[in-house]
Amino acid sequence: MLLSGKKLDSLHDITSMGSHAAVRHDSSGLIGADIVSVVLADYQGEVAVRLWDSTLVKGGPDAGCTLVFKEPGALRDLILHRNLLRLADSYLAGAIDVEGDMEPLFDLKDYLVSLDLSLGTRLHLLKQAFRLPRLRRRHVARKWRAKLTAHRNSRASIAHHYDVSNDFYRLWLDPEMVYSCAYFRSTDQSLAGAQQDKLDYLCRKLRLEQGHTLLDIGCGWGALAIWAARHYGVNVHGITLSEAQLKLAQEKVREAGLESRVRLELLDYRKLPEDAQYDRVVSVGMFEHVGVRNFPSYFGTVRRVLKPDGLFLNHGITSETGWKRTPLTRFMNRYIFPDGELARISDVTDAMEKAGFEPLDVECLRRHYALTLRQWIKSLETQADRAIACSSEVTYRLWRLYMAGCAYYFDEGSIGLHQILAGHRHQLQPVPLRRDDLYTRQGN
Repeated sequence: MLLSGKKLDSLHDITSMGSHAAVRHDSSGLIGADIVSVVLADYQGEVAVRLWDSTLVKGGPDAGCTLVFKEPGALRDLILHRNLLRLADSYLAGAIDVEGDMEPLFDLKDYLVSLDLSLGTRLHLLKQAFRLPRLRRRHVARKWRAKLTAHRNSRASIAHHYDVSNDFYRLWLDPEMVYSCAYFRSTDQSLAGAQQDKLDYLCRKLRLEQGHTLLDIGCGWGALAIWAARHYGVNVHGITLSEAQLKLAQEKVREAGLESRVRLELLDYRKLPEDAQYDRVVSVGMFEHVGVRNFPSYFGTVRRVLKPDGLFLNHGITSETGWKRTPLTRFMNRYIFPDGELARISDVTDAMEKAGFEPLDVECLRRHYALTLRQWIKSLETQADRAIACSSEVTYRLWRLYMAGCAYYFDEGSIGLHQILAGHRHQLQPVPLRRDDLYTRQGN
């Protein structure tokens, strides 16, 4: 809690401070201004704060980010609980709004976490907070959370995130509909160009050759499968657990005239046929759903289906601390990826080696993901009305908050993105002595 410290003697001590909780609306503005001025007295960041009565109590009108408390109860919650999930509820329900760039909010969060107030100041803020009315709009987010907690298996979890609406994703992704980190030549390169560069980079890392068989685990909307078949002449088997993604991906394959080279299906990687064999295996943006305890099964399955002289490329998000139980990770599991879990890069390579792989190339693309997310956010905000129309306002708010937070933490460095190229241990690997070939396009 923001006001944690010495415990009060009883619940009566707290509630008695709020005996005048029924305040007039105009009085609540004065109380809110007092609370914000005390809490943010030493805050020097970019976030401005505006209250429900339009009073700007912190920062200027031209601030890059403005936190808007649309209800007194949202500020009450911040003081009494300082809980990320409750604040997320308030934002999703519309009791809090954010104007401008959302990323500075995460600097503000760090300021609040480290805030050390005297007992007298804490008691004053408690008293003021209890004088504000309770939050009225929490029920919207509660319904959303109840829907999420009902998901207990991988297919349901995947469907929650990826089956929101193909039209929703189409509004802000690139034309290829690649929902993973792009690969930028420069910070001003277009998202479309950077995503095409990423698709080709993956193919070069895999050293694809005409006639190869490629397994794409978590094939999404089919962008990599289509690119590899069209430009490198390989035969692709793509699998996914998202019915919405599969339907659109199959349409894109037909439109490209690649039905003879690309086969996509709804299939769990753990149910691949025992006799399945591929020259190359790739997984892009699916690894986050696997879970650390399932690493042996995941890497063991890939090793089983990969030919002795084959190559495997795993592209996934990592964390410098692993998936500790924090307000941030609880938010991610409750709202974004119900089964999601991140691991340290050392734990990933360790699991790969234990499964019988030899890591051949490890590359960090953390900065590329921050650039990708910021372009996604810009496109999503530009298409806000259409995004809400084809999904919901809660979905729009949630993805905006989620992607801004990810951009912040990729930039800050506590989460990363690693591509790991591996082959069977103790095998002659089909890679050149140097990496020069990775930087020259070789596709047709």
